[in-house]
Amino acid sequence: ISQTQLTVQNSAFILIMHYSRVMPPSGDRRYFPSTAVFLHELIKLAVSLTLALYEASKTLAPSTPATVLFEQIYNAMFAGDGWKLVVPGVFYTLQNILQYVAIENLDAVHFQVLYQLKILTTALFSVYLLSRPLGFKRWLSLIVLTLGVCIVSLPGSTTNITSRVSGSDSLLFHGMPDHFFPRSRHELGHPVIEEAPAHLTRRSATYEGIDNDLHFVEPPMNYSLGVTAVLVAAAVSGLTGVYFEKLLKESPTQASVWVRNLQLSFYSMIAALFGGVMWQDGAGIREHGFFEGYNAVVWATIVLQAAGGILASLVIRDADNIVKNFATSISIILSFLVSVWVFEFEVTLTFLLGTMLVLLSTYMYS
Repeated sequence: ISQTQLTVQNSAFILIMHYSRVMPPSGDRRYFPSTAVFLHELIKLAVSLTLALYEASKTLAPSTPATVLFEQIYNAMFAGDGWKLVVPGVFYTLQNILQYVAIENLDAVHFQVLYQLKILTTALFSVYLLSRPLGFKRWLSLIVLTLGVCIVSLPGSTTNITSRVSGSDSLLFHGMPDHFFPRSRHELGHPVIEEAPAHLTRRSATYEGIDNDLHFVEPPMNYSLGVTAVLVAAAVSGLTGVYFEKLLKESPTQASVWVRNLQLSFYSMIAALFGGVMWQDGAGIREHGFFEGYNAVVWATIVLQAAGGILASLVIRDADNIVKNFATSISIILSFLVSVWVFEFEVTLTFLLGTMLVLLSTYMYS
């Protein structure tokens, strides 16, 4: 069940996160990604603490004071090898910030496809850190999966959407649109009425008041920055995921998954606070405020990201990191189907071929 939930969550999260970074902002500017990363770790911390308290309470008498219960959780959190979660906590924060950098410079499908390189990095780190032999069949399934998700992302026909990426076309994505998320009715195929809006005010030959007449202009996508960010995020994801699995399954303290999540969220939140909120975006937050640009879409992004972190840890506990990555890779198909339904894209032969390869690779691995 956790794998299915993780698949659905990942599809919804990527689509909504991408939209939250390209939609017209609520207020003077878009929200600061570092604040979203901090809040999603705070939500994970609260959920993990609640479940850890509930799990610990089942082993104690009903009359046990709450102070004893909290003391037990505190000791479990900071005793033993809990300090080892500092490094993955910092890396997870870096990974989450890089995801926001990548998703606002790539479309949702490109982001998901490139991010599947974490499957290969996870496999390599699993062999190195966990001494886990995969065997020829599983290595072959990884290659088939990588090929399948790449084919799924390639549409069979081009569109008239104007490229917003500066520089020459990429060889891999030559002739493809730079994003699959329309940002206007024009990109959806609706005609654009070339009439001046009624609210425009006749002015003199000066530029006085022009800022009040101009609509928000989308910042250009930086394809190179997006690709670099997603590749680094994929490598960091593979390393931290395997390291967290190693602690979860091989630690002598045998802490529960909720205590481990509590430790990871705590250190990630500290890293997000000092590295993101205070250092990266500190000046902008002091000027505009912590919740600048927040709306329902942004909050949905934060909640979905927190849910994804919890579901991923459950999948790692019950299976392993590669199974977790297979679950998220299948979400590419769901994301593309949603794009077809919402934005009227045609299902092509390449999409069907890629779908079959992904399903085949999943069967081969399991």
